[in-house]
Amino acid sequence: MTDKVTVALLFGGRSSEHSISCATAAGVLEAIDRDRYDVIPVGITHEGAFTLQPDDAARFALNTAKLPEVEDNGSRILWPDSASTRELSVVDADGERSSLHTVDIVFPILHGPWGEDGTLQGMLELVGLPYVGSGVLASALGMDKHFTKTVLQQAGIPVAPWRTVTAYEWAAAPGDILESARGLGLPVFVKPARAGSSVGVTKVSDWDDLDAAMATALAEDDRVLIESMVPGREVEIAVLGGRPGEPARASVAGEIVMNGRDFYDFAAKYLDAPGIDLVCPADLTDAELAEMRDLGVRAFDAIGGEGLARVDFFLTSDGFVINEINTMPGFTPISMFPRCWQESGLSYPALIDELIQVALARA
Repeated sequence: MTDKVTVALLFGGRSSEHSISCATAAGVLEAIDRDRYDVIPVGITHEGAFTLQPDDAARFALNTAKLPEVEDNGSRILWPDSASTRELSVVDADGERSSLHTVDIVFPILHGPWGEDGTLQGMLELVGLPYVGSGVLASALGMDKHFTKTVLQQAGIPVAPWRTVTAYEWAAAPGDILESARGLGLPVFVKPARAGSSVGVTKVSDWDDLDAAMATALAEDDRVLIESMVPGREVEIAVLGGRPGEPARASVAGEIVMNGRDFYDFAAKYLDAPGIDLVCPADLTDAELAEMRDLGVRAFDAIGGEGLARVDFFLTSDGFVINEINTMPGFTPISMFPRCWQESGLSYPALIDELIQVALARA
């Protein structure tokens, strides 16, 4: 039997999606093949401290009554001080230092800023640690809705009309912003440029509500998108990057069906709020699915994606429009990304294995 691969699983983080990252960690800790992998759970606190956490899936399971979080237990992870070693160490709460052995691959399952946006990926590259998922540029592009749209538009891929507003522009001339936004029509969605899980997003059906929506979004980011609502079905597809020399591939599609809720917000995604049904596989014709798969892979390639992504679409009467790309999508066992792959014949444990093996091959 070959030696096990040592995986450093990174989760938590400083963003408002901290708890969702913890829930994703619970899913991975529960499902990863322990005959093949040794896992070092590295939890990042709300303040950004890297800590050694218990290898206990139940500890981080999603609980709607109390969302999971990384508690500061006093330990501190020490990363390699150069690219010549992959050894991880820990200093415990009493100041004792010990080795966690050599890490073969890092699996960062953080969502939002300081985790999904290229910052953590840059740190890992500086110390020479290979990791699962997209690199610095693709992570930064996928995190920033404005630049995602700009790149996709340049690649000839349809996106929803939008206007990007900075905090300075809004403070200096809100009336001018309102007048320019009117051209987008109502309703519009107001979104932080760099946030996920629908955090800070508001649907605006009356221009009198724009001020409050901007305040909500600007609490998350200093750049905000005002985006036209695209009437159509909300459909999503999962993309897996290939090994060197292999193309990316796409799963079957899933659909978010509204039945009493304005949009697919944080509460509906994670707190079991009513008004949303997740359907997978989505009811599409063979031609529609083929086109969606092609657009999903094209979008993934356009931003230079690696590893994984979920691509979100609207299916309108005129065809597909891409809403956004998530380079580290929700990855709990019931999230749409693994669900789409399960419906495509790849189980949750097999999906984790594939992501790790692809990252090792690319390293």
